[in-house]
Amino acid sequence: MRVLVVEDEPFLAEMIAEGLRKDALAVDVAGDGLQAMHKLRFGAYDVMVLDRDLPGLHGDEVCRRVAQQGLLTRILMLTASATLQDRVAGLGLGADDYLGKPFAYEELLARVLALGRRATPALPPVLRAAGVVLDTARRHATRDGRPLALSRKEFAVLESLLRADGAVVSVEDLIEQVWEEGTSYRSNAVRVTLSKLRTKLGEPPVIETLSGAGYRVASGGAAG
Repeated sequence: MRVLVVEDEPFLAEMIAEGLRKDALAVDVAGDGLQAMHKLRFGAYDVMVLDRDLPGLHGDEVCRRVAQQGLLTRILMLTASATLQDRVAGLGLGADDYLGKPFAYEELLARVLALGRRATPALPPVLRAAGVVLDTARRHATRDGRPLALSRKEFAVLESLLRADGAVVSVEDLIEQVWEEGTSYRSNAVRVTLSKLRTKLGEPPVIETLSGAGYRVASGGAAG
């Protein structure tokens, strides 16, 4: 899952971003509304954590433009103002969820994951294929009942492949979905991560390589 954190307080922005990265999400950060719109124009984000009171371009206007442009990014709006009127106004502008400051990180994570599952079509929180069970809500993975100690990137790559339900996922798509901006398509990050992931998954192989095309799960069935 790819997330854009839009927050003008650097410490808070980095705290949120680092927390989400530790939970296997790919996260980019924008410090104001204009920078957020630029990133949204060139990057596909599943969820945006959006501070309402932003410099340059107010969070309300960012929300309005996302809706006007028909972007599929889900919006979790953050604000220090948590009155009922503020929540209604934010949701009316196109936000999908609302969280007042201060907040508990665990609640923010749960809301981000919930929004990320609101894809079209809706995707299940538990994915299964080839004996692998991936619980995206609890961030837990097993194969044939054996717990898998996956790094955050390994977890995210496996999630992307399982969500594809047997379809081929290119290196470019994996970079887009799993890694932060600035990672080159020529980077060996995908190859190294996949090599480690395959070792942890064990035999028989779960992930197939299609030369010149990408990767896929050997047998489909990403169902919950």
